[in-house]
Parts: sequence; structure tokens; C-alpha cells
Amino acid sequence: MGQHAHDHEREHVHVAVVGSGFGGLGAAVRLRREGMTDFVVLERADSVGGAWRDNSYPGCACDVPSHLYSFSFAPNPDWPRTFSGQRYIRAYLEHVADTFGLRPHLRLNHEVRLMRWDNDALRWEIETSRGTLTADVIVSATGPLSDPKIPEIPGLAGFPGKVFHSARWDHGYDLRGKRVAVIGTGASAVQIVPAIQPEVGRLTLFQRTPPWVMPRVDRAISGAERRLHRALPFTGTLRRRLLWGIRELQVHAFTKRPNELGLVESLARANMTKAIKDPVLRAKLTPSYRIGCKRILLSSSYYPALARPNVDLVASGLAEVRGSTLVAADGTESEADAIVFGTGFHVTDMPIAERVVGADGITLAEAWKDGMESLRGATAAGFPNWMTIIGPNTGLGNSSMILIIESQLNYMADYLRQLDGLGGRRSGRVALGPRPAAVRAWNHQVQERMKRTVWNTGGCTSWYLDEQGRNTTAWPGTTAEFRRATREVDLAEYEVIRAAAPERVSRQAQKRAAGSRAAKESVR
Repeated sequence: MGQHAHDHEREHVHVAVVGSGFGGLGAAVRLRREGMTDFVVLERADSVGGAWRDNSYPGCACDVPSHLYSFSFAPNPDWPRTFSGQRYIRAYLEHVADTFGLRPHLRLNHEVRLMRWDNDALRWEIETSRGTLTADVIVSATGPLSDPKIPEIPGLAGFPGKVFHSARWDHGYDLRGKRVAVIGTGASAVQIVPAIQPEVGRLTLFQRTPPWVMPRVDRAISGAERRLHRALPFTGTLRRRLLWGIRELQVHAFTKRPNELGLVESLARANMTKAIKDPVLRAKLTPSYRIGCKRILLSSSYYPALARPNVDLVASGLAEVRGSTLVAADGTESEADAIVFGTGFHVTDMPIAERVVGADGITLAEAWKDGMESLRGATAAGFPNWMTIIGPNTGLGNSSMILIIESQLNYMADYLRQLDGLGGRRSGRVALGPRPAAVRAWNHQVQERMKRTVWNTGGCTSWYLDEQGRNTTAWPGTTAEFRRATREVDLAEYEVIRAAAPERVSRQAQKRAAGSRAAKESVR
């Protein structure tokens, strides 16, 4: 009883959204459009934008066309380029927050430290850096690209120069004339290298695995085009649908017939040959795996930058730091004044999972220790009234994640409608938890389809794969298929948990906890 004695002092909301990037703001807009106003958006930073706020490195831009990388319900006729830069995308998200009246719901500088499910009250207790609140439902929209990953390199702590990650760019540090080492050759590095190459004294790029790079067909969108999209909005919609349709047609090769990607490989080779005349450098830059196994990168300036006289490519990963000397795994040594890590993010081991404690008293990270699993990319067994946007197996290799997000918002909206129909609007009356059997069945189906995809058969190791080698990141189908699969909630896949029978909930929790303990013992 004492635990809940102070409940009247704490704020309670029907829905708490965590994160204010595309997923979080999209969820907030959808809640408003569904007639719900009893929600908050918890954001650890001092402004909205998510990955497009955090990633402000030189050259940062989207590799999906702007008219497809925006909400269908918030078209922007004024995109300046076919592939818009970071500041325009961030400005778009600020515009969405204003246009849809989201500001009153935003709780900026509220970092979520713990989310704990209360089996008795059937609600979530949320501890933030600015206090505690409770919620009936949590929508976690922290995104997979929110927590930078810097590898543990022996001697890195003793490096006398500047060190930072691409997602935490130090704009106060002047790179002009410096010896700069860039670690990694992913999507960020491919944009950073050509952006900083003209101003640095020497640039050394450490490459563990060469990426496949296709030309980036980018151009300014003319004033006439923008006026047309403003005057006749359906023209912007047609443009978006054309971009979508082209990418849907590509999915078959990625997911069912990877051998059909040979033509794309030849185009990527031609892109390299055009800029890289040195056969030795070209050999270092030629991947040994099927195109598409790792994300295909888009750049028309990356290869020309690598051919410049002030750039060195080390075809090996960084293994050790000795003072200002960087030592590669192949023994190559180079000097640096600054190290920029373009080494990606915690994707298959999202740190937010450590902060979610479910019905059995275990964290989401513990529940997912053998690999992330969810029902339809949204809900997790043992975590009632909790859902995630861009959850396990929702990632795309060739299209816009906004399409996936909007499909998940459909699922979220129906989830809340179903909960409301069961009496869930009255706090603590009812909850929905996905049945473990339904989660297993969905993931078995996804993993079976995954076996034929280029991500699993292409001969590479990528961030799509977890430590067990399972692809828990990508979606092995079209965005249209995903939309159909998440159009509505099938209540048969869920257990309805009611406050009227706490002893039943307790027994189930004890059984699950016992099963968890038994599993841990067998692992030992």
C-alpha cells in the first residue's frame, strides 16, 4: 500500500512516448489525430529531431529521396534537393512539431532512466532525470541509431589529440591543416571524407571492409517544381508514389534472388573505376561480398576524395593507439592529431533495453539476451502495454524507414483502440501482453524468410546481424507486405490482463520467472 500512497503527487498519463525523432513525433501526431490528448513525449535532449538533431557532421544528408523520407500526412513541397541535408530534415521535424500542436506534450531534457511495469496497478512507472510519472502505455521511439558505438581500442585513452564520434561532432574543433584519422567506412564516413578532405592536412581512412558505393544522383529541386507541388499537392503525392514503387520493385532481388544483383554490382564497379585509376587502390576498395549484403552507400564524391594526394587508405581496422601513433591490425602505422569514429550505433543491443523492466522483473535486455524478438516489430512478451517503433526486424535496406514507421503507427492506433474497447482508458483496469507463442511464431516466419536474403547469404558481416549471427534488424519483404501485417491488432495473439484477477497475473508471473530461472541454470 505504501508504494502507491504518493501516487496522487505524481503525474499520470494514458500514453508516454519516449523519443522525439521521426518515430516519436509520428506517434504524437497519430495520437492527436485519434483524439487522444492525454500523453507526453519524453526527450532527453533540449530539442526534437532524434538522429537528425544528433548527427550534424560535415556532409550529413539522407540517402533516401526527400519526398519519400517524410510523412505522408505532412508533405513538404519545399525540399531544396532530391536528397536533402541534415539541417533541412531537422527543420522539417521542428515544423511537424509546430504544425500538429505537439509542443504542449513535449518534455524536453527528460532522460528516461527506468521504466518498470507494476503488476498490481497495471501501469508503467517511469523515472526520468526530471522526476517520476506513470503511464498506462509506453511507446518507445528511441530508434536504433541513437547511441553511438566506439570500439574498445587499446591505448585510446592515452591519445593526446581530439577524439569524437560522427554523431557527436565537435564543431568547436578546427580541422584545417590537421592530420585526421577517420575510423570506419559506413554511411557517415562516406559523407564525412569528401566533406573534410579539402581542408585537412592529411586524412587517413581505416577500412575494415570496403563498401559498395553507387553514384548519388542528387540535384537541386527547381523553383518551378516547388511551385507546382505547392499549387497542386497531388503532384507531390505522385512523385512520392513513383519513388516508392521503384524501391518496391527492387525488394525481390534483395530478399529472394540475390544473384540478380550482378548488374547493380557492375554499375558500382564502373562508379569506382571512373574515379580510381590506381589499380592497387582499386583492389583495396573492391568488396568481396555480394552487393546489398551491407547497406549500399550513395556518393559521387567519396571515390574522387580517396584519389586525392592528401588521403591515405589503410585497408585494415584500427587495432591500437600508441600516443599519437595509430596502429592498424595489419601493422600499418600513421600519425594523427584527431580521430573521428564513424563506427555506427548500438543497434542489436539498444541501451534503452537495459532500462525497461517487465512483468517478470527482468529487463528487456535480459529477455533479448539471445537475440531481439518482438511481435510484428512492435510488442515483446513479458512487457504488457509496451510497444516500440522501429523494433526488431523492421529495418530496410533500400527504402524509406518512414514507410515502416507509419505502418507501426497504424498498429499502435489499433492497439490503443482495442485496449480502450476492453476498458483500458480507465487507468489500471486492463493490459495487453503478446503471447510468447505468437512472438515465437512471428519470428520463426521472419527468420525462415530471412534465409534467402542477400543480408544472410551475401558473404559479409554487417550491423544487421547480432552476436549470434541472426538477422534481427531487417525486414525480409516489401513495405506493402509490412503494412498489411500491421494494419490491425489480432487479439488472439495477445493475453488480456485484468486487474480483477491479480492472483492469476501473479501465478503467470511466477511461472514465467521460474522458466526464466530454469533457462539461466541450463545456460550455466
